[in-house]
Amino acid sequence: MSKRGGFPGGMGGFGGMNINNLMKEAKKLQADMEKSQEELSQKEFEATAGGGAITVKVAGDKSIKEIKLQKEIVDPDDVEMLQDLIITCVNEALRKVDAAQSAQFGKYNIPGLM
Repeated sequence: MSKRGGFPGGMGGFGGMNINNLMKEAKKLQADMEKSQEELSQKEFEATAGGGAITVKVAGDKSIKEIKLQKEIVDPDDVEMLQDLIITCVNEALRKVDAAQSAQFGKYNIPGLM
């Protein structure tokens, strides 16, 4: 007859890993990830569009830090083109942040994180 309840093999039901060790590893992983996020938020990412006529700088936390426009690009008769270039430039800068995040947090290999 088999026992009822409990973990197979006693408290070592987590593949033989001690629950205290598991908790320590989880806390260390959380601290490492927080440090990585802080480091990433301090970095700046830059993108240009329109042959350098527009430049956007974005922080690692995805906040826009700077948008520069060359005077030649401002055409009151073609505002739509300027808007499209700004959107393209901002999206490219944000893609760079996403790529850096994937590279930074990919090393943690936690399913569902990214």
